[in-house]
Amino acid sequence: QVQLVESGGGSVQAGGSLRLSCVASEYTHTTCMGWFRQAPGKAREGVANIVSSGSTNYAESVKGRFTISQDNAKNTLYLQMNRLQPEDTAMYYCTARSDGGPYCNVVPLEAWPYNYWGQGTQVTVSS
Repeated sequence: QVQLVESGGGSVQAGGSLRLSCVASEYTHTTCMGWFRQAPGKAREGVANIVSSGSTNYAESVKGRFTISQDNAKNTLYLQMNRLQPEDTAMYYCTARSDGGPYCNVVPLEAWPYNYWGQGTQVTVSS
């Protein structure tokens, strides 16, 4: 069982930056981890993921602005968000997949392969 706890959300003006953190109870049994977000009235969407090999995948809407990284020594996943825009406003969720298979790379930003989810941290960007 992997427990995920996010932090780092908050309110910021457009153009600003935030760094989200996600502490995992263990890393050794995860094949990939990721960040998803959900805005009010919208479906949950994949933002970025990082595979145990170190490869990363990003949604087109955040490429060049967001960076996903991890610190294995601290069991912590990060999402550095720069040049934030009002459309980035959402609840951000940390997620992890513990099962094997190709899904981390084949469908990196689909929600269904991930079997652990955090409670979320709110990001609000004002114009």
